[in-house]
Amino acid sequence: MLRNALEPWHLILIVAVLVLLFGSKKLPDMARGLGRSMRILKSETKALRDERPAEAARTEQPAGH
Repeated sequence: MLRNALEPWHLILIVAVLVLLFGSKKLPDMARGLGRSMRILKSETKALRDERPAEAARTEQPAGH
């Protein structure tokens, strides 16, 4: 069903619609904001993944320590 979902002409059409809707001056700012958001999301998910093994190690220690 989605075998040919993103052919080159689909991408060209999407870019053309975005340029018409937002104008060529706002697109770089939007892309920059999206990139920042993705970087923040990536760093937060990495921090959560790093935090979970440390919590598991603390809960597995015997009660006497």
